[in-house]
Amino acid sequence: MKFGAPATAPDAHGASGDGRTRARITTLLLNHGSQSVAELAEALSLAPNGVRRHLDAMLAEGLVTETAGRAAGRGRPARRYGLTDIARDQLPHTYDDLAVAALRQLVAIGGREAVRAFADQQVHGLESRCRTAIDGAGDDPVARAEALAAALSGEGYAASAESLASGGQLCQRHCPVAQVAAEFPELCEAETEVIGRLVGSHVQRLATIARGDGVCTTHVPAGGVRAAHPPLERRIS
Repeated sequence: MKFGAPATAPDAHGASGDGRTRARITTLLLNHGSQSVAELAEALSLAPNGVRRHLDAMLAEGLVTETAGRAAGRGRPARRYGLTDIARDQLPHTYDDLAVAALRQLVAIGGREAVRAFADQQVHGLESRCRTAIDGAGDDPVARAEALAAALSGEGYAASAESLASGGQLCQRHCPVAQVAAEFPELCEAETEVIGRLVGSHVQRLATIARGDGVCTTHVPAGGVRAAHPPLERRIS
């Protein structure tokens, strides 16, 4: 389904020739799907070796993926290249604006409580997946925080955990909803309660990307004090 003119990729490398060429490659892959080196070379009026050099750099950066195409006659099938989710996330979009507008309307209809109920529902799946991933981590909150960091990284949060004298610290270097959470902190609150339930301890959010910090940081105290948050199923019922 297409709307309006074909999408155009931003030039993430400024005015450099390499940056312009890679932006053009991104635009072609965005608008036409996976392409071979020969197809890209023809569209860009460049030598195949030059296109392959750019694709190798984009592969190294995780911006494109390489798959085997169908063989046309004899010989090895041509490799095809497509955009990764990382590359798509770097493209301009209006999803955040749409989400903010929708939540503002939800506030107008049901108040802030409705936003919190929505936030709880949104983290339900995340909690279930992460709980499964950290099964077997034991009862120590810091050990569970380390296992949770690995699970959250698998969900795209770029998370890590470290031990401190007072317990542990969970860091998330990416937040998929940071711009929306800046206006609706209920999203952060719901996520914080999920962390507390999963590690089995009271936790304290020290910093969030939504508030302008460089990383979301959560302190996990040692000692195994059980979190007092009610089960998520009870909250969203």
